[in-house]
Amino acid sequence: MQRMIRTITCVVICFLSCLNFPAQAQANDSIRVSLMTCAPGQEIYELFGHTAIRVEMPGRHIDHVYNYGLFSFNTPNFVYRFVKGETDYQLGAIPYSYFVTEYLTRGSYVVEQELNLTQAEKERLAALLALNNRPENRVYRYNYFYDNCTTRARDKIEESIDGKVVYPVSPAADTSRTRAVTFRQMVHLYTAHHPWDEFGIDLCLGAEADEAIDIRQQMFAPFFLMHEVDGAVIHSSDGSERPLVWQKRRVVDVPPAPAPEGTVFTPMVCALLILALAVILSAWELTSFRTAWWLDVLLFGLQGLAGCVIAFLFFFSVHPTVSSNYLLIILNPIPLFYLPWLIRKELKGQKDLYHVGNVVVLTLFIVFWWLIPQKIPMVILPLALSLLVRSAARLFLTRK
Repeated sequence: MQRMIRTITCVVICFLSCLNFPAQAQANDSIRVSLMTCAPGQEIYELFGHTAIRVEMPGRHIDHVYNYGLFSFNTPNFVYRFVKGETDYQLGAIPYSYFVTEYLTRGSYVVEQELNLTQAEKERLAALLALNNRPENRVYRYNYFYDNCTTRARDKIEESIDGKVVYPVSPAADTSRTRAVTFRQMVHLYTAHHPWDEFGIDLCLGAEADEAIDIRQQMFAPFFLMHEVDGAVIHSSDGSERPLVWQKRRVVDVPPAPAPEGTVFTPMVCALLILALAVILSAWELTSFRTAWWLDVLLFGLQGLAGCVIAFLFFFSVHPTVSSNYLLIILNPIPLFYLPWLIRKELKGQKDLYHVGNVVVLTLFIVFWWLIPQKIPMVILPLALSLLVRSAARLFLTRK
């Protein structure tokens, strides 16, 4: 009797296992993973687009989007930490429906590239993301060019693959392309219709941003990664080869956002107006023997304020592309600290050696502009000329 009961029990367990196995296999086989690329928005932190990873398991009613781009402006000392290069971002997972609604509301289209991974690779990627999303693992030190939401997504996908991902153009195969592209040039692709944002970024970036970068470094930008992934292939460890992307589609299909209306008062227009004002008032001073000291407060004060930002980035920031900014030659904190003595001597009509040094430095900067190993924004030229005109006018006026 006991043997019969044991036999019946084994048969029942085997039968139930057979019933459960297809369902479990179907749940595993239905896993889909995709690279999500989102179109740019209008805020400065949205100008470059966004990247995320979708993990879909219909058999388990799971459909989440993993996003490495979460941050909060309410973080203590957020602005200071951001400028210093110590901003912490984190990974987060939200339901796919929430993700789609967010970009549909914003009016930004989203491209989904379903990845052509094996079942084991999909499970490995899902496990990596789940592990990385634990509270003790999700926070990371963000760096826009080298470690951001896009590079993190790429690295996790590559880490899950049993083999190597080969992108369509390698640096060795196209040296002309790698020599022609820099971080600054890539930034300008996305800031073309936002002149003030572009001007502010150009002031902060140093000579490192003008060095040539290879194809892999260019993948910090979401749409560059998307295009490279389109043509990428997987060289599996067993010697086989397969495309990285299985299929591609738009999951949020809205028209591209129109370019924002341009403003008349671009940085260059404002700089030329300042130069014209400096020339006119300097000529008036030389003919009337009167002092437009308020203009010097404005010009040299702004010069010193901009210099404070650049000097802080130069000496204290850990951002890798701001530590050799040659704009520090003419945009430094000295004018701001010296401003009270400068105005005092102007009002008394006393000679000021500061203007002698300023004329020499600005003249050398303008004459040898082309030798500086950094792409200096053209808007700096009229601003430098404005400062030169004011210092030269002070020297002529005190001599008279």
